[in-house]
Amino acid sequence: MLKMLIVLIVGYCATTSTWGKPMLIDDFDGKPEKRWSYISDQVMGGISQGTLTFEDKENIPLARLTGTVSTVNNGGFIQFRTNLHNINTKSVSGIYINVKGNNQKYYLHLRTKGTLLPWQYYQAEFDVNENWRIIKLPLENFVASSGWIRKNVKSASIKSIGVVAFGRDHIADISVSEIGFYYVDL
Repeated sequence: MLKMLIVLIVGYCATTSTWGKPMLIDDFDGKPEKRWSYISDQVMGGISQGTLTFEDKENIPLARLTGTVSTVNNGGFIQFRTNLHNINTKSVSGIYINVKGNNQKYYLHLRTKGTLLPWQYYQAEFDVNENWRIIKLPLENFVASSGWIRKNVKSASIKSIGVVAFGRDHIADISVSEIGFYYVDL
């Protein structure tokens, strides 16, 4: 019992003390439709369908991605993405996202200066439920989509971020109220 309590305390301290100052990418206030765009596998012949809406629920501005993901015709994704203009990502340790949804697995996709082709990205997965929660994804959790790009994300080269329903047939419904970078305090 004591051993379990020590593990819980150490785990709590490790997760709370590693948060440095966050840098907001977006809180979906003030015309987010000018900053974010919807993309589906239909650009490559897939049949997935979805919508991106910007809503205000209980005084919380949010982006909501809903739709049906289908792997027919080698498809299998819907997403919303933003380009990162004038943001210094040099010392970024990870990405945080305040999110809720329909008890499914979703992904963040990062594109960098080295991801030149549409199917090149770095991906990290996360699960959502019906309650708002902040998820932290360290950069080392992002996996390269192919062997043609560097194995690890170079933080200074991040140029876009996407919230993605991906890879299997399912109904997507994910809401995001805030997304940003965080830095580890050393």
